[in-house]
Amino acid sequence: MSDTVPLRLFNSLTRSIEPFTPVHPGEARVYSCGPTVYNYQHIGNMRAYVFADTLGRTLAFKGYALRHVINITDVGHLTSDADEGDDKMEKAAASLGKTAWDIAAFYIAEFKRDLAWLHVRDPYRWTIATDYVPQMIEAAKAIAPAHCYELPSGLYFDVSTVADYGRLARATTDEGEGRIEEVEGKRHGADFAIWRKTPDGETRQMEWDSPWGRGAPGWHLECSVMSRAELGLPFDIHTGGIDHREIHHPNEIAQNQAIQGFDHDHGHLDCAQNSGARIWMHNNFLIDRGGKMSKSAGEFLRLQLLVDRGYHPLAYRLLCLQAHYRSELEFSWDNLGAALTRLKRMVMAIAQLRGVPSAETVRNNKLTPLLAQFDAAISDDLNTAVALTLLDEAVGTKKVPVDEKRAVIEAMDAVLGLDLLTLSRADLRLRPAAATIDEAEIEAQLAKRKEARAEKDFATSDAIRDALITAGIEVMDGDPLGWEWRLD
Repeated sequence: MSDTVPLRLFNSLTRSIEPFTPVHPGEARVYSCGPTVYNYQHIGNMRAYVFADTLGRTLAFKGYALRHVINITDVGHLTSDADEGDDKMEKAAASLGKTAWDIAAFYIAEFKRDLAWLHVRDPYRWTIATDYVPQMIEAAKAIAPAHCYELPSGLYFDVSTVADYGRLARATTDEGEGRIEEVEGKRHGADFAIWRKTPDGETRQMEWDSPWGRGAPGWHLECSVMSRAELGLPFDIHTGGIDHREIHHPNEIAQNQAIQGFDHDHGHLDCAQNSGARIWMHNNFLIDRGGKMSKSAGEFLRLQLLVDRGYHPLAYRLLCLQAHYRSELEFSWDNLGAALTRLKRMVMAIAQLRGVPSAETVRNNKLTPLLAQFDAAISDDLNTAVALTLLDEAVGTKKVPVDEKRAVIEAMDAVLGLDLLTLSRADLRLRPAAATIDEAEIEAQLAKRKEARAEKDFATSDAIRDALITAGIEVMDGDPLGWEWRLD
């Protein structure tokens, strides 16, 4: 929609904000690290996809044709991101007594449901790691002579064969040498597996034949191969959580350098030119002081839990948008409740615009500056916190043409993804899983209360109201909605 303000994004590799200049004019190619589907995703994981979706929506707002790829890891990701331990999928399958394929199918469906709840749009393409194993083997064969060595456990990438290894994580000493620890078998502590052999006497559910023995690809190789297959090298933007910045993404960059034919002795010394993506972007952590964010904590914070407590998923999306993606965001039920209240107020304020067609152009001297300021905010490294205040201002603007007001809100919401012109307050009224009363019974009790009030039987009216409050219902006399669940 807008080309008046240049889009500028923070590049984690250079630690600077840079203008976005696409590799292919008019097109934006984006790769996002997706989930390992051995379990449900917690809400901290989901922040990464709200961020990536907001980036994609912004690129579309700026007029680029978006080509977004999200991968699904169903093999190769070990229980330690540092390339140690058991395969997460194999471990989950063994503990649940199911096949790894069944585990993957179930959690892929759950993940996609959560994305839909959050209005995260489907990407241009989903890439499933096991669909690309032949390409992974070919890529490993191509880079092995110059960059890899074999151990009894598999094929390993020698990080000393590429320039500036670890630059993304800033894992270097003052002398510029990569962070190195002595590990038996490896040449360098940071070396990582390209291919992991199945140990003698064992059989994995997911394994393939390769020149280095029967086994499975390394997690890091998967993303390099899939991004190259679907987007080409180089592409524009690679996104992921900040936890990927320390190990996974530096290893991807090393592989991308090798795949493109750059080595320490003959290649370009600046890995930023050959990292695979022009810009690397990372969202910060969601912090939970209650300590239930991690899956290792057992009953961790899932989006389903928020829904079960009566919070609409878009309240969580709004909570994410209220902070800059590079800032830590603290989760609390109070913060989530405040976001839900803010969302309800916006929905109520624009309810009258639902049946109004949008104006083709916006000329009003109150609205055009707001849209320009919104463009500037979102173009400034996705400053959604400021963008939301401008949306609030647009929603509250009075004495303006309603068709132009709708057009402005529609344009802003296309970036923020809150679905404001479709949602109703009733949509946001979710029944908590622990509620002891259903909506039909609530309506019946309210009908009885209305009769009692008409008959001036205020004792009965108050008793019905108090009983509903005890059941978790807030009665709202004079409000067209009539009642809401109390989220105490």
